[in-house]
Amino acid sequence: MGRGVLRPDLAATRFRLARHAPSEALTPFVEYYWIPRWDLRGEPPFAQTILPHPNVHLVFEASGAGIFGVDRRLFTRSLSGLGMAFGVRFLAGGFRPFWQAPISQLTDRVVPAARLFGPQAEKTRQAIMRVGPENSADSAASAGTADAADSADEVDARMIGYAEALLCSVRPERDWMAEQAAALVSRITADPGLRRVDQLAAASGMTARSLQRLFADYVGVSPKWVMRRARLHEAAERADGGEPVDWALLASDLGYADQAYLTRDFTATLGISPTRYAAPVTG
Repeated sequence: MGRGVLRPDLAATRFRLARHAPSEALTPFVEYYWIPRWDLRGEPPFAQTILPHPNVHLVFEASGAGIFGVDRRLFTRSLSGLGMAFGVRFLAGGFRPFWQAPISQLTDRVVPAARLFGPQAEKTRQAIMRVGPENSADSAASAGTADAADSADEVDARMIGYAEALLCSVRPERDWMAEQAAALVSRITADPGLRRVDQLAAASGMTARSLQRLFADYVGVSPKWVMRRARLHEAAERADGGEPVDWALLASDLGYADQAYLTRDFTATLGISPTRYAAPVTG
């Protein structure tokens, strides 16, 4: 399911999630496309909770097309009936060249995709939604078969084509500052033990103040927030791993002063203590 999808084992029983890389033309901006599909007909709705990353998303779904800024809270979406969505996850900093304004304007907000892409956003949404749901039904009926996989890949390729046509219609020039921001965020998320902004400043050759400005403009959140979120992603992933967790040792590895600080941070963000979160859950 990927880091950030909470309770991934339970989630895998309710929906399927495909990811696809972008074309070469869009790799400076887009990290990947994500496509969830579900068939919950005759079953109760399912609420999936996400611990968001420092990325902007463009999402096409039945209810509309929206640009989702970095969400500093938990994000929960209720799934019901038969459905799908199509998302574009931009690299951290990668949406700034499209938006042409500080990404902090989008933090904790969702704005209509038409604000950037005009009427073509809705046309693209309609084209994607015409293709996607029919494959949800087909692959649900024949899940696990080679034919279903081939069909899903073909349909995914068509949806990606529609999305890339939209993105390429307004594709900006490459922006070295966006790529620098992406590299810095990648460095943080690859090393949850990176603890302080001054460490990142020393490693990057930038001042702490310059880092703060770069992240506010291109990422939408502070480097300290990205560090904290990386640690919580690691803690949640360990809790979801199914093995006993030495929370005191993990707290030390992640740079917390002690287990109490990790517990406080985890509980404040996820609304549940790490030990309770790690307890077995039935669907």
